[in-house]
Amino acid sequence: MKQIVVSFVMLFSVLLSTAQQNKLAAFTVTDYSNINNWASHPWKKDFGDSVPAPLRNTYNPDTTKADVFFIHPTTYTEDGRPFGWNAPVDNATLNQQTDEGTILFQATIFNEAGRLFAPRYQQAHIDAYFTIGGQGTQALNNAYEDVKAAFQYYLEHYNNGRPIIIASHSQGSTHSQRLVKEFFDGKPLQSKLVAAYIIGMDVNPNQYASIKECKTPTQLGCICSWRTYEKGYVPLYIKLENFNSIVTNPLTWDASKPDAPRKANDGSIIIDFNTIIPSIADAQAKTKVLWINTSPFSDQIPTNDFHVLDLGLYYVDVRKNAKKRAEVFVKNTAIADIPGNIQKIAPTINPLMAEY
Repeated sequence: MKQIVVSFVMLFSVLLSTAQQNKLAAFTVTDYSNINNWASHPWKKDFGDSVPAPLRNTYNPDTTKADVFFIHPTTYTEDGRPFGWNAPVDNATLNQQTDEGTILFQATIFNEAGRLFAPRYQQAHIDAYFTIGGQGTQALNNAYEDVKAAFQYYLEHYNNGRPIIIASHSQGSTHSQRLVKEFFDGKPLQSKLVAAYIIGMDVNPNQYASIKECKTPTQLGCICSWRTYEKGYVPLYIKLENFNSIVTNPLTWDASKPDAPRKANDGSIIIDFNTIIPSIADAQAKTKVLWINTSPFSDQIPTNDFHVLDLGLYYVDVRKNAKKRAEVFVKNTAIADIPGNIQKIAPTINPLMAEY
């Protein structure tokens, strides 16, 4: 009997420990007036300022006109969820992984298109995507509350009416979809949206009332998205999706040109940030997914899921496209403002010259 009681107590202790581990702590939104709570910010030197060595001679950012709000993917993946379901924003080890990983290899793609803002946020643990029940969903909701707070702070203190690019990957794209829906779709701020690069997650176009899929290289106020897999492969969970996710070809950016050969790829960054490899990946925009043919280098890349390289495979091409869309947006805005500017200067024109 005594042995049974001891066993029961031990079992209860294990269950209690697990419950405590799984319990979501009380959530407090991060303070974004503290610049340390930004992984990348125009007012500090950080990894988001980096430029790959081969591009430095031609690096010509115009940070006076547009802004980029980048939401990083999951970097909180430790076994056992040591911080619970949501990661802190002040853990040095986790921040180093974020900064030297996704900020360096992904966010920097956009640093020539405008000022780069990338908030640290209380990201959900990777388990949130594989958990049946409320904890994972709540963890993602908590993370979004941080992203939302960061964006609101950005709007109130930094934006000043400037055009905005939204960019994200993976968990960041879970949150950016909500952000675009809440702040841009059918809202006044939609007029300031250059484009949203929502990469690495399914994007159902039907969730938006006004914002559409980008179908041309310089279309504005629209969404680009893709998920990258080996040619011929579509995961079962994607096959079971009851909608067709947005799929943009990141080499043509043109819905009428769904396929592009690898020679059209201006450069990938795979492992070494300062090494750009041209023509390593083609792009075939199919229903729901983007396919690439890796046959020349399959031995080096033994996978059919290129999620972690959704952006890296097309680093230079995405960089060029984001900059081009920002330039077109600013140019179109300037042209639209011409009548108003004429009205402002009209009183200073010599009346004698009016007939000319």
